[in-house]
Amino acid sequence: MAEVDRSLRSVFEDAETKRSSIENSYDSNSSTFQDNVRSALQLYEQCLQIADRISLFSPNETLEDINTADLQYLLLNYRLADIVLRLNNLSQRKANLQQAQARYERYLKQLDSYDILPKTDAALLEQYQDAPTTFSTASTSDPAARRDAKIRRFKEEKALKQKLEYMRRNPTVLHNDDSAYRELQLTEIAYCTHQTFQSLESIGQELHILSLAPPSPPPEYQQRAPDTRERDSRLGAPYSERLDSSHLSAGMRGPLLDPKGKPLRPFTLTSKRQELRGGVFRPDHNLPTMSIDEYLDEERKRGGMIEGGGPQSGIKPQVDEDDYELADRETMKAREWDEYVEANPKGSGNTLNRG
Repeated sequence: MAEVDRSLRSVFEDAETKRSSIENSYDSNSSTFQDNVRSALQLYEQCLQIADRISLFSPNETLEDINTADLQYLLLNYRLADIVLRLNNLSQRKANLQQAQARYERYLKQLDSYDILPKTDAALLEQYQDAPTTFSTASTSDPAARRDAKIRRFKEEKALKQKLEYMRRNPTVLHNDDSAYRELQLTEIAYCTHQTFQSLESIGQELHILSLAPPSPPPEYQQRAPDTRERDSRLGAPYSERLDSSHLSAGMRGPLLDPKGKPLRPFTLTSKRQELRGGVFRPDHNLPTMSIDEYLDEERKRGGMIEGGGPQSGIKPQVDEDDYELADRETMKAREWDEYVEANPKGSGNTLNRG
């Protein structure tokens, strides 16, 4: 049992060393980084196998029954989930997300079985189990309440992180003090639990986005269809720029005429060869076909322009004194207006609203 325990501790230390190198690396696309990720996965999985073989954790135990040195092994599933998400394989992204999600769930369920989760995290675990696809750490329809919940969790996470940094910067506090070392382990578990719920929320959102993506075509349809010219060149047919030999459609293949001059398919004769040739190098915009004066003359002829107005419209034309017919018409018009004014005095129109 002691040999197995030492082996577990040794493998766990190697896995932690790999994880530290991964977190301190910034080039996640390099082959070295991905090799370290796969090595860390194998080491953590080996730790889980050893822990299961020696029955390190039992459902009949409580938190007080776990040795302080063994508390760090409660994070094995969390470490595995965190490392799986670092795999840079787009074709296996959905499978990696589902594997990390399952590891996070095992981690939370193991903590819940030991009553390690506080009330707030236990309530979040219940919410996640009820609706894992729509889980949110601040599931509320009220924007203000949602914002307050986000701020509260951020402050809690910041406080846990500061506490961890202080205890790690002061290792003398942990020497020969089992309670202080145990508090450090439980604080790290609480911090990782905070990260777990955020990761589960992100995984749910990403899986939802991936579910909306169109299915990838079968491998046989992913290959590009060979170009017509490439296919003809492989068959020995010479390439030509002639339109009558192009493969535009099934009914427009082959030459227009046979060797004797007989038409092989319908075609149209045109006498606009010179006109079409002259239009090759014409401007790509429409040029004016008439001047402005010509356009105005055409508009006057069509009656599309109204002339008059302005100060000139107030000048009355002079009446020719010798035009008796026009003078009679003006006299009759003035007389009719006078009769209308006498019959309709000013203010006699609207009498309904008078008091």
